[in-house]
Amino acid sequence: MKKISIITVCLDAEAFIEQSIESVLSQDYPDREYIVVDGGSTDGTVDIIRRYQDRIDRWVSEPDRGIADAMNKGLAMAGGDYVIFLHADDYFCDRKALTAAAPHLDGEAGIYLFDIFLEKDGRRTRRRPRGLNGWMNLKTGIFHQSAICARDLFEHIGAFDTGFRIAMDYDFFLRAYRAGVRARRIALPISVMRLVGLSSRLDRQGLTQRFAEERRVHEKNCPPGPLRLFYRIYWSLYPAYRRLIRRRPR
Repeated sequence: MKKISIITVCLDAEAFIEQSIESVLSQDYPDREYIVVDGGSTDGTVDIIRRYQDRIDRWVSEPDRGIADAMNKGLAMAGGDYVIFLHADDYFCDRKALTAAAPHLDGEAGIYLFDIFLEKDGRRTRRRPRGLNGWMNLKTGIFHQSAICARDLFEHIGAFDTGFRIAMDYDFFLRAYRAGVRARRIALPISVMRLVGLSSRLDRQGLTQRFAEERRVHEKNCPPGPLRLFYRIYWSLYPAYRRLIRRRPR
């Protein structure tokens, strides 16, 4: 049986974190550990964490340099064979999610991509990740809330880049793709992602920030050659395309 580390990072998350914590602690998979990294919350988040601290393996509350820094802190504390990040806005589908996922963790892949439910206004939509393929050159197509990674993958390609505030997961998975890491898709939903975080914002400011970071991911990871020219053309057209799509009547 492989040990699975579940890492939750949070900041001022009192609205949702209790459900996230309870969904982890209710898992019937025995060989797991739970790590919570709080960024120094000033609302009731830490009080909620303390109510469960006897059942949380490790937790810390201190200022950090953003989500990527907090995720790296969690990784440094993790001792499992596999790692999944389940943030304060996310939760497992049911108490058997990890038990159902574990038989698929056979050591033949670096990343195991499970289905996910996207939740907005109380409604769920099931989504399947696209995987590690050519699409990664444009968009991530992967939801980290349903991606279980081998722990040694982070030693192989590095941890999360703290220079990113939003797109640190895209940068990580694009690096994995460029490094030839094998990913396996499993048609099994294990988690729910609420569409309330930074990366889910669709207002002008939110989209501007996300596009700017995605562009930096491309620039950082782009190999020499024709892809550089393609990215110049892509980023000269894509923001206008998105604005047009948003204005279309539904």
